[in-house]
Amino acid sequence: MLEADNLECVRGERRLFAGLGFKLDAGELLYLQGRNGAGKTSLLRMIIGLLPPEAGEIRWKGQSIRSSGEDFRADLCYLGHLNAIKEELTPLENLLAAAHLADETLSEDDALDALEQVGLAGREDLACKYLSQGQKRRVALARLVKERRPLWVLDEPFVALDVAAVDWLAGIISGHLQRGGLAVMTTHQLVGIAAGTVRELKLS
Repeated sequence: MLEADNLECVRGERRLFAGLGFKLDAGELLYLQGRNGAGKTSLLRMIIGLLPPEAGEIRWKGQSIRSSGEDFRADLCYLGHLNAIKEELTPLENLLAAAHLADETLSEDDALDALEQVGLAGREDLACKYLSQGQKRRVALARLVKERRPLWVLDEPFVALDVAAVDWLAGIISGHLQRGGLAVMTTHQLVGIAAGTVRELKLS
């Protein structure tokens, strides 16, 4: 469902990678590995359509993402290494606003349930500027609890999480794969995903 052929990435005067390709089907996770500066985040930005490759093509459901436009973005959930939350809003307000911007239906009860699952019960009405970094990360990750779009692209999703939260998130990703979803992920932590097929792609 997600394919990349002969991708090349050049940043400034430096070629980060060339001739890169992969194929990912339903229920599979692509785990990107490599040292800092190897091009992992650049590849993720290519996959979500924010960075055009110097050469090569990325296809979703057999169609180039350059031409599929809104149809591709409607199937995509992207979580970057930044939390992308509004500090002045509460966790509940952030979840509801994110759903509205994505043109998705999310009830207040479902949003509260998601926040409870990530361990933020009792803090749902506290402005995010008063939360710790780990708690802010949980606000961002709460989006995944009710997320049903088929393609997840996750940039360092386990950053600032404690052991219990890492296990919880691994379970959420496993559930996504069990439902036939796909995921592309970078992480510096060794995390066991209990479901689906995990493929590895190392950037040097």
